[in-house]
Amino acid sequence: MINDPKKTAILSKIRRPGDVRALETDQIDVLASELRDVIISQVSCHGGHLAPSLGVIELTLALFRSFDLERDKLVWDVGHQAYAHKLLTGRADRFSTLRQKDGLSGFPRLAESEYDHFGVGHSSTSISAALGMAMARDLKGEDHEVVAVIGDGSLTAGLAFEGLNQAGDLGRKMVVVLNDNEMSISKNVGALSQFLSRKMTTPFLQRLKADVEGLLGTIPKIGDDLAGYAKRYGDSVKSFFTPGILFEAFHFTYVGPIDGHDTAQMVKVFEEIKKLKKPVLVHVMTKKGKGYQPAECDPSHYHGVGKFIPETGLARKFSGSGLPSYTSIFGSTLCALADKDEKIVAITAAMPEGTGTECFHQRFPERFVDVGICEQHAVTFAAGLATQGYKPAVAIYSTFLQRAYDQIVHDVCLQNLNVNFFLDRGGLVGEDGATHHGVFDMSFLRHIPNLVVMAPKDEAELAQMMATAFAHDGPCAMRYPRGTGVGAKVSENPRRIAIGKGELVHDGEDAVIVTLGSRVYPAMEAAMELEKTGLSVAVFNSRFVKPLPAKQLLELAGRFDRILLLEENAQAGGFGSAVLEMLNEENVLSGKRVHQLAIPDEFIEHGTQKELRAMLGIDKAGIKKAVKKLCK
Repeated sequence: MINDPKKTAILSKIRRPGDVRALETDQIDVLASELRDVIISQVSCHGGHLAPSLGVIELTLALFRSFDLERDKLVWDVGHQAYAHKLLTGRADRFSTLRQKDGLSGFPRLAESEYDHFGVGHSSTSISAALGMAMARDLKGEDHEVVAVIGDGSLTAGLAFEGLNQAGDLGRKMVVVLNDNEMSISKNVGALSQFLSRKMTTPFLQRLKADVEGLLGTIPKIGDDLAGYAKRYGDSVKSFFTPGILFEAFHFTYVGPIDGHDTAQMVKVFEEIKKLKKPVLVHVMTKKGKGYQPAECDPSHYHGVGKFIPETGLARKFSGSGLPSYTSIFGSTLCALADKDEKIVAITAAMPEGTGTECFHQRFPERFVDVGICEQHAVTFAAGLATQGYKPAVAIYSTFLQRAYDQIVHDVCLQNLNVNFFLDRGGLVGEDGATHHGVFDMSFLRHIPNLVVMAPKDEAELAQMMATAFAHDGPCAMRYPRGTGVGAKVSENPRRIAIGKGELVHDGEDAVIVTLGSRVYPAMEAAMELEKTGLSVAVFNSRFVKPLPAKQLLELAGRFDRILLLEENAQAGGFGSAVLEMLNEENVLSGKRVHQLAIPDEFIEHGTQKELRAMLGIDKAGIKKAVKKLCK
């Protein structure tokens, strides 16, 4: 990775955390600059999480200087900000493979490095995990430090507060570093973020304290006692005006806020708090995108960014289709439907840009809610709206909706409420890897009573399914893939689709491919190419995972002895399993050759969507191969 040793003179010599501790003080700022250069260079070539990693470089160095990471445990929350950590823990020579197939993960992973103490990818897990490690340490009779680093955005989630509550109650020695940059992916929302922003600067507090104590100390006889009272009062004033009062209530010793770009100051603070034998929270102020002006000016855009030109920050030109993404089609259609139906309310969990709901926010601010990183709350909040006649559109990435499973079951579906779930990034997402692939939604949704589950084959069908969902009396879920569609024209007045009815998109005689969603067009392309080899293959777009188009599927089973069930979801409990269960129940499988082509029972690592679909055999070439084998 480090091609020019002159530009990375210090970094090129770092092989393990202890090497950072051994550096001279004046080398740290140079190392920080080298880390920034390498991260910007790598991300500009391949994309990645730029702004969060740039914002914590000095914090990372301070942690590496203050703690012995050969034995102490360091847990990063989410992991968006862990690129410097990777570079300083023996992975610099492989950093050019970051987020590429068979290369380094974009997140900390237990299997990747002995210095990655907990695998992450979703937010708000660090405090709970670190507390578990602290308790294990004490049970073993060991004495190492345990440190959790969590962002202010991640601190809005209930899981983080559950961890704080338990940690304060147990009173075990651990350190929580609150990295406060006033942003998660988008601008933070909610009362907590407003409270954290109420900061009195340390210099001001010190001057106030010194002036008051100096004045009272001059009073004869009682001056010393009054100065003592003033000192305690000064501490209470600081707690009142800063977030200290919140964390002290959780029985944490609160320290801060301190400058997260002053390595020397942070090292002094960390060295002092290591002496304490109780939970400590260090409040660190950082700037997201620090050191790279484009990222500082627009941290939301550069949170997770594609390839760009380092000198300007402008995106690199690529030979893409030029078509709009499914996300943007969803956003524009949602606005169009809301224009005609004032009962539609949009809800997102800290990702208005990522889910395409930012346009809705601009058009209908009074009907838009960003709940922060609180997926569980988003679902139950939507359920409350639905009881009052509104039609909530809950727009969340498929992988993040997993966190709200119980709320979907009990608060929405059990009560048969009009809540519509729109699952972006359904299927393989690419370089973010196993934590972000949305390949379980069909499996964990289809068995829930009252819930309609569907997946569109293209942009036009997406809009039609949205219209169907809002017209349906009950809960619906629609999943759609990351990336662009096929160029299907979206109607200004999308028609509704009959629930539980599919369509035969290509007819044939020898076999049938039964599929839905992102795999319909690759199946059609495979069928057309197979015709040139003498195989006549039909393609059926089921559209619905639940309810299945049972009558049509039974008719197909009567016509074809060879059936390929295809999906971009986990095979276990997914769409194909649903079809097999239904056909078996109807006793029509005798004499049939049926094959499932889906995501196997394993976690799929990172790579481009194209690479991963090819690897799993669910692309056009893999579909052709499966059909040929089925028809032998």
